[in-house]
Formats: sequence, C-alpha cells, structure tokens
Amino acid sequence: MPQRLKKARARRLRIFPSRQASFNLTTTSQILDKIRTLEAELAAQLALEQANLKFGIENGKIIFEAEMLRQHKAMQIKLWPYLRAAGLLTILTAPLIYGLTLPLVLLDIFVTIYQAVCFPVYGIAKVRRQDYLNFDRSHLAYLNALEKINCGYCAYGNGILGYAGEIAARTELYWCPIKHARRMQYMHSQYRNFVEFGDAEAFKQKSEKPDLPSDPPPDAR
Repeated sequence: MPQRLKKARARRLRIFPSRQASFNLTTTSQILDKIRTLEAELAAQLALEQANLKFGIENGKIIFEAEMLRQHKAMQIKLWPYLRAAGLLTILTAPLIYGLTLPLVLLDIFVTIYQAVCFPVYGIAKVRRQDYLNFDRSHLAYLNALEKINCGYCAYGNGILGYAGEIAARTELYWCPIKHARRMQYMHSQYRNFVEFGDAEAFKQKSEKPDLPSDPPPDAR
C-alpha cells in the first residue's frame, strides 16, 4: 500500500476510533433501518407534545382550546413595544434580510420551470412544491402582525430552499450518484442511494440503468 494511502487510512481511524469495529459488523441498510425507526419514534413524540399543547387540526385549520387561545392572546406583545425592544441595529438590518426576497422568488420560479421541463424527459417524479411551504404560524395568537410576517418570510425562504434542494438531489441521483470521499456535513434525501466513491463497477451499472429518485415526505412538516 502506498505510503500516502497508509497515512490517509490512519488519519480516518484517528477521527473515528470507536467506530472501526461497528463499521465491520453493521451494514449500511441496517443503519438506515435504525434511522427510519428513530424517525418514526420522533414523529410519535412530536404528536404527543402537540396533544399536550391542546390544539387540533380540522380541515387544514389549526384550532386551539378556548383557554389556551385566551392565554396566547394575553401574551401577545403589541407592535410598538416589540419594535422598541428590538433595538436600532436590529431594525437597520431588516432591509438586508428582506432583500433576499427577490433571489428567493427567482429561485422558486427557475427551479419550478426546470423540473417541469426536464423531469418528464428524465422520468423523474416532480417535487411537490406545496409539501415544502407551511405558513401555519399565522394561527398563533401570541404573535403580533409583524412577527407573523417575519415567520411567514422565514417559512417561505426555508421552504423554497428545501424545495430547490430536493430538486437538486433528484437531479444528482439521476446524473451523478457518487458519494463523496470526504465527510459530508449535510446529506440530502437521495444521498443514501448513491454508490461508494471509487466503485467504478457500481457507477457503471447505475449509469446503464439510472435510479428513479424516491419521494420521501418532507421532514417536520
């Protein structure tokens, strides 16, 4: 083994010393099964916490119990005290935050056109935009008008980035499904279906018969 490869292997073992044995005994599919189990447990826990907050969803509308709604209204901070507490520097940075509205809208338009034109050609299922946009915070009575606008803006921005990210992920799975050699800080929904870095035979097989991306439900929506 070349000296450079020996050093690289030793460096990786130093980074993950306690995991060396488990990697030899646990397959990728087993790890993914554990992740899916934990995701199901998390969904159940979130549902339980929502039940404790005494609200329900009927025909898409969020309804709080009367007493909880009264408490929320009592906790709302009126607009002028809210602005005074924000501070001058925070107010001055607001145009920079909302200045991203145009790039976000343009991203929204262009990725929507892209998948509408290209995905049918590739045989890829389209990403449902509505799955990534959720403006339910407007139902919270403890938020004033400006807070609701801010929450709506954040929901749109993060929703569109998630929507565009899923479109990019499905594109990458179709055209270049190769895992990276370096550790990834973020792995998108399709990354688990990629072939290992350096596995030329597996990549050749995928190139001859590309995967059609799966359609996972968006997280925490």
